[in-house]
Formats: sequence, structure tokens, C-alpha cells
Amino acid sequence: MDEFLHDHPIKPRTQDEKQKVINRLKRIEGQVRGIQNMVEEDRYCVDILVQINAIQSALKNVGFTVTERHLNHCVTHAIKEGDGQETIEELMNVMKQFSK
Repeated sequence: MDEFLHDHPIKPRTQDEKQKVINRLKRIEGQVRGIQNMVEEDRYCVDILVQINAIQSALKNVGFTVTERHLNHCVTHAIKEGDGQETIEELMNVMKQFSK
């Protein structure tokens, strides 16, 4: 994995922020287990594909939530401190991975 500028956020996440993301990830985890069961039960392929699409969408939304927080805190802080270009480049490299 690439080297990143920071090991932790500039402003720690609030307990509420953490809990919302964790709850969403747990729901996604449950959806993945549901798909495993669907495959074991030899369910209709289209039903499985619909569930896979729902998980992909949910993961994208979690990614957007984390990205928004990063922009509002880490990137904003870096720009104010004069390190904006490096932080923007770092974020753009990660965002390119989202589009693959």
C-alpha cells in the first residue's frame, strides 16, 4: 500500500461519527452474509446480483461519507497550513482507486 501523509485524522472522529460508519459497515457485513446464504441455497442469480449491487452502493456511500469528513477536516487543515497541494494529490490518488 502507498505511503500516506498521516497515520490518523487531524481532528479525531466524534463517537457519533464513528458509530454511524460502524453501524453502516455492520449492516453491509450482514448483507454479505445474506448473499453467502443465497448462494448456499442456490437462489436465482438475478436476486443475488441485485443484492451485490446494493452492497456496492452502500460501500460507495460509506466512502463518500469518509471522503466528505476528510475534505472538511484534514484537507481544509492542510490548506490552511500551506500543505494543501500534497493533501489534495493524496486524496486524488485515492479517488482514482474509487473509479476502477
